[in-house]
Amino acid sequence: MNPTTPQLSLDHIQRALPAQGLFGAGTWRWSPAPFVLSSAQVRELEGLGHVLAQFQRASDAIYRRSAKGKLPPWIAESLDRGKPDWLLETQRRGDLAGHFPRIIRPDLLLTADGFALTEIDSVPGGIGITAWLAAQYEAAGFSVLGGARGMLDGFGSVLPEGGAVLLSEESADYRPEMEWLLQQLGGDRCIESAESLRAEETRPLYRFFECFDWQNIPALPDFAARGGILQAPLKPHLEEKLWLSLFHLPGLRKLWQKELRGSHYERLHKLIPTSWFIRDVELPPDAVLPGLDVSSWQEVAEFSQKERQLVVKISGFDPSAWGSRGVFIGHDLPANEWRDCLERALLDTQHAWVMQEFRETSIVEHPVYQPDGSVALERGRARLCPYYFTDEQGYTRLHGCLVTIVPIDKKKIHGMSDGVLTVATLSKE
Repeated sequence: MNPTTPQLSLDHIQRALPAQGLFGAGTWRWSPAPFVLSSAQVRELEGLGHVLAQFQRASDAIYRRSAKGKLPPWIAESLDRGKPDWLLETQRRGDLAGHFPRIIRPDLLLTADGFALTEIDSVPGGIGITAWLAAQYEAAGFSVLGGARGMLDGFGSVLPEGGAVLLSEESADYRPEMEWLLQQLGGDRCIESAESLRAEETRPLYRFFECFDWQNIPALPDFAARGGILQAPLKPHLEEKLWLSLFHLPGLRKLWQKELRGSHYERLHKLIPTSWFIRDVELPPDAVLPGLDVSSWQEVAEFSQKERQLVVKISGFDPSAWGSRGVFIGHDLPANEWRDCLERALLDTQHAWVMQEFRETSIVEHPVYQPDGSVALERGRARLCPYYFTDEQGYTRLHGCLVTIVPIDKKKIHGMSDGVLTVATLSKE
């Protein structure tokens, strides 16, 4: 790096780390500088939050109409797989129709053709980590997206003073970053065990647990039945990756175009890789699966390695649906494992499964601290996680962006020990 360029020193990083760390027992590598984005990329990120919020509203409207029989029932039935009756009743409640997640974090792969959106998380981890990194880089002289307090102010607007974060044992790895975050915010905000939730609780509450974990939170059904409302509302259908496949379904195209503004529809169509809902339906003899040019999933199971530039994922409501545990990359699997993967998806009646076109990520270069404290320019693949917060007036804005860079031999990008976590900044060029 140019010696006149600001740098975040390794010594500063190590001294500034909270005593309890930031993420369970997890570790990652550090960089002296944030990840640089072009002005066009930053403009795209800044405008994307509103589009994603509208996508969630459109998805909720489609779900509700399907559940009432005003649209094909299979839509809601597919999104409801494996969920208990009390949770289905809760997410269909009329008084929740206007309640939506106030934090949205998409996973964006950086490709030669721009961003590729592979997931939308409504209860994301990484909020505290991103806030901490932003503060460290700003203190070192950089200007990062969202600024030093962007993430703090965003979360503070979602959880008012005196409120509590309900954090489950299943999400315990995120406790250190949330503790640090709430310490910075003050205002008597605290962390409570989700498992100890009381049905009569009246404080403002932020849900930091996955709905599939409901059986470990005994009071949750009663809390919901009493009309309790959480930030990150109990709408697990919105957390299904299946929506990305339904968006691309030809038979629903006009419905999406009606629910979304034209510019929003076109933008999402470019961002979301072509996706399919894996379900065992018998097609007419003259029909094919759109974009695959075969008449059955059994034929997809026989694809050659070259044809398997595809990713299979469990849609949601399962512990394997977050991180990279429920993700299978077709061209990395032996033929027999590819067949087994598709057969498992087709036979699963408790979860929906989706398949996406594999998007090759661009190779980037970024400075990284080495074990001896020196800095080397390393090549890797990058995933951007911008965080959008919706304020009480309904405006959704970008408050920060976490960047994960992994070695070029990794096809799944997540916070691994040999990966680098940093934040994004705007190019000065």
